[in-house]
Amino acid sequence: NAATEESTPPLIATMIRFDLFIIFICLIIQSNFIYPITIINFNLYDNEKLYIAQDISGKNMTSTDLKEITNQLTIIGSGPAGLTAALYAARGNLNPLLVEGFPAGGQLTLTTDVENFPGFPDGIMGPDLMNKFREQAEKFGAKIITGEITEVDFNSTNLKNLTLNDKITIKTKSVIISTGASAKMLGLNEESKLLGKGVSTCATCDGFFFKDQVVSVVGGGDSAMEEALFLTKFAKKVYIIHRRDEFKASQIMLERAQSNTSIEFILNSEVTNISDVEQNKVTNLTLRNNKTNTMTNLDTDALFVAIGHTPNTDIFKKSLDLNENGYIITSDGTKTNIPGVFACGDVQDWEYRQAITAAGSGCMAAIDTEKYLSNLI
Repeated sequence: NAATEESTPPLIATMIRFDLFIIFICLIIQSNFIYPITIINFNLYDNEKLYIAQDISGKNMTSTDLKEITNQLTIIGSGPAGLTAALYAARGNLNPLLVEGFPAGGQLTLTTDVENFPGFPDGIMGPDLMNKFREQAEKFGAKIITGEITEVDFNSTNLKNLTLNDKITIKTKSVIISTGASAKMLGLNEESKLLGKGVSTCATCDGFFFKDQVVSVVGGGDSAMEEALFLTKFAKKVYIIHRRDEFKASQIMLERAQSNTSIEFILNSEVTNISDVEQNKVTNLTLRNNKTNTMTNLDTDALFVAIGHTPNTDIFKKSLDLNENGYIITSDGTKTNIPGVFACGDVQDWEYRQAITAAGSGCMAAIDTEKYLSNLI
């Protein structure tokens, strides 16, 4: 009897656990176990973003349902242009969905101090600024998901088809493209480690931090000349390093740089190393002369890479009108050649490339989209 009494509780406990397991499975089936399934499909990892994915479709979706989303407006890109467009569109009750892409937040997330954006007299860190952009857009109802648009089809008159993460089709009445432009880099390992710590791609953004210091500019086009001339307002010495002795720069820009006593040219030379990663700042460059193959060191406090930008427009090449450098051509504000498709920010601005101008064009794109949607039958 004692043995029987001792063996009964484990058996009962096992039966109870089995019953609870069956109940749990039934609850899962009844609720479609929405949360983790939706997260897997959207590659999202928090409940807030999960809610966004469900809310867009207007219904709860299981893994088999999650094939298509239909909405009024989809914004591609999450820099100052895209997030400003999302803010204005959300306030205009357009229920925008923003696909933020990688890296989320655009180039400003790679910037340290931003001192030329209005409203921040003491400056603000680039990532912090973009977080504020995002928070404000979400406050008014913009839905933001992490992912990448991998394919577009603008052939349909009524709905534009976008492919998210090669899996999900977004059918949308309108599209705002704000994918930006990426600065061309030298390809050195030290560049990414020292970006924002002496390595920069924007003299207008960062030149002020190098007042009375020695700086270097790499490039031979108009952009390099403009960067160097601008830097002479702050730096005591500016080197222009160019791999050839001939320039792509226009004659007038080249002559301006050559006549400036604060600028010195180092020709037929390439940067092969940037120091010093251990000190977390730029201290000198290693240069290789392309004609003599000799190596020299150049002491400098900053390196500005000015060899051009590449607009992020690869997936739009078959659909939209681009200029010879790949930037989207817009007219009448932010309109592209496809009705209902708009572009803003650096993806269509090869002249100014500033956060404030990108934000302004994002506002324009949202207003243009609102007008377009209001005229649809």
